[in-house]
Amino acid sequence: MSSKLGFVWNILARYKYLITVVVGVAVVGFIDDNSFLRRIQYDLQISQLKDEIKKYNAQNEQATNALRELRRTPKAIERIARERYFMKADDEDIYVLSTDVQPAGEDQNQPIESNEAIK
Repeated sequence: MSSKLGFVWNILARYKYLITVVVGVAVVGFIDDNSFLRRIQYDLQISQLKDEIKKYNAQNEQATNALRELRRTPKAIERIARERYFMKADDEDIYVLSTDVQPAGEDQNQPIESNEAIK
């Protein structure tokens, strides 16, 4: 038993610097809060956030241009009122096309019975 312990102690004494370096690299590279793996994750997260910043800056620029256009021309206000709020002039008709799915219980193709029409 003591010969096995002496053999292990001899290997540890001989390779103490190598063991220290390997353990140090393992701690710094993988285990620590400031590890290389964590740094790579942070770099990926930073690049994703920068992409989001670019996207939101583009949206902000579009909204700013639209607001600038609304302030300059009254025709733009009229166009938005027609598109979003279905407003119309007196001599116009509006047709709204919808892609909504009808509920399964209601069938609008059935004719109205005469009793229901009187009510």
